[in-house]
Amino acid sequence: MFVIATAGHVDHGKSTLVRALTGMEPDRWAEERHRGMTIDLGFAWTTLDDEHMTAFVDVPGHQRFVTNMLAGVGPVSAVLFVIAADEGWRRQSAEHLAALQALGVRHGVLVVTRCDLADPGPAIEQARERLRDTGLAGMPAVAVSAASGRGLAALRAALRELTRALPAPRPGPARLWVDRTFTVRGSGTVVTGTLGSGTIAVGDELVLEPAGRTVQVRGLQSLKTKVERAEAVSRLAVNLRGLGANEVRRGHALVQPGAFAQVATLDVRLVRHPDRLPSHLVLHVGSAAVPVRLRMLGPHAARLTLTTALPLHMGERGLLRDPGAQHIVAGIVILDTMPPQLHARGDARRRATQLTGMSDRPDAVADIARRGAVRREALVTAGVLAHEAEVPADVVAVGEWLVAPALWKTWVSALSAAVDEWAAANPLSLGLAPGAAAGRAGITDLRLIGALMADAGLVLGSGAVRRKDAKIRFPEPVRRALDVIRARLREDPFAAPSAKELTRHRLSRQHLAAAVNAGLLCRLAPDVYLLPDAPAEAAHRLAGIDQPFTVSQARIAWGTSRRVAVPLLEYLDNQGTTRRTGNTHRLSGSPYCSWAFPP
Repeated sequence: MFVIATAGHVDHGKSTLVRALTGMEPDRWAEERHRGMTIDLGFAWTTLDDEHMTAFVDVPGHQRFVTNMLAGVGPVSAVLFVIAADEGWRRQSAEHLAALQALGVRHGVLVVTRCDLADPGPAIEQARERLRDTGLAGMPAVAVSAASGRGLAALRAALRELTRALPAPRPGPARLWVDRTFTVRGSGTVVTGTLGSGTIAVGDELVLEPAGRTVQVRGLQSLKTKVERAEAVSRLAVNLRGLGANEVRRGHALVQPGAFAQVATLDVRLVRHPDRLPSHLVLHVGSAAVPVRLRMLGPHAARLTLTTALPLHMGERGLLRDPGAQHIVAGIVILDTMPPQLHARGDARRRATQLTGMSDRPDAVADIARRGAVRREALVTAGVLAHEAEVPADVVAVGEWLVAPALWKTWVSALSAAVDEWAAANPLSLGLAPGAAAGRAGITDLRLIGALMADAGLVLGSGAVRRKDAKIRFPEPVRRALDVIRARLREDPFAAPSAKELTRHRLSRQHLAAAVNAGLLCRLAPDVYLLPDAPAEAAHRLAGIDQPFTVSQARIAWGTSRRVAVPLLEYLDNQGTTRRTGNTHRLSGSPYCSWAFPP
């Protein structure tokens, strides 16, 4: 299917032309037919060849209904531009052309109507001049008279050629901008719109934005024919399950879950705009019209803050309209839906320079290079990376993160330097805690540190990021004191030195903690230290006594005091080597070991 919108000044015969082409009445309201003027969007369709159906979105031409016109032309990529032979180019002809330019519409047919009332030649030449520097320059022109039927065959032929030349729909997830909503008895709420990308099928779950509400497709019709599945580009009527008609309106959108972010702030390139722009405008995208606040960043770059977030992708086009003066002031190309904050002096100027160098079409590699590091999901919902697309070869991918090679190298270098600097300043420490290491190196997410450590030649040991050969460097007096204590413990494994003895040897808590990290001592409790192999020896001795046993029996087996026995048993409990049975007794060994449960 192809979808074409009309455009042109009021009363130049757009609806009459659609009626003559399709045999259908595009004006839906009795008031429109009574007044002979289109007020809201109308819809009609016909077959231009044996294969494809062509649908027309008939838009109003009066200035008061420009918002309705923009809602109809917004999602459409081709236009039937209409001017009357007896009136020529008029004010709304110019405004409709400005809208089409802003939206990047480059395909269409120029139709000069009422050629039975005046020579169409002057009107065609006048239109050609107005179109000369636009994307619609050179589109074919056809003179017609809907009243007599003159030129309709030529127009049909031109429309067939137009549809054959239209580019394939841009690949992407499903999004349907709602342009009409109503209720059908027995079916519930129905919305209509142009499906510009993706596929919708009966039974699909979609998200209604900006409400963020999940809805289910109960039924589909395309041009009043029931279908199970529809692909872009299509005119669709979508029956939604469990949604009231008052909960959805024009400007809302049905989107594929997980494919669009709700965007409230965006950076844009301004197209065809005056030197000065008001700060409060209305943004038109798709069928939506949302008030925005504009902040100029540079001659052709601006930041828009939306009063209502919209499901938008980078690279999309829209236009800005002044609601006071009631005219279009600029077109926009969305360059960034995740713009950085601007706080420091000069941020806006630097941002404008960056935006000036950005392409109108999203580029994943360039976007990742610009951001440094970004989650894959963020690029998908921004329209930069397709959900199923492979990660570009020259990007570092770690989990959900995509990182520019230059930033990755910077992180590796910074992490290595942070660990070395810490080691030089802290001889009693094996290394940095992972969180501290990530913070010092400026790493975005702690979950990246494992891969960065591998590239930096670092390891994680004893809860610290360090060099593989890192060792704690004790001052000589501390080393001698530890040697004395360790020698005594080798002779009597459970004779833990007292707090006074540790103080006498001038061993601070920092020294003792470093000894534990270095594998020289094992800490059972504050001021209770044994050799690292003492728990294994303790378990071996307990296996040789009667089961179950008390603290006193364990103390006797170890030849130590209660000061040591109690924390040692608690340590063994935590290791699963011993377990309590009752309030006063324990069993030695795992509950799954057969020797702990004799028959």
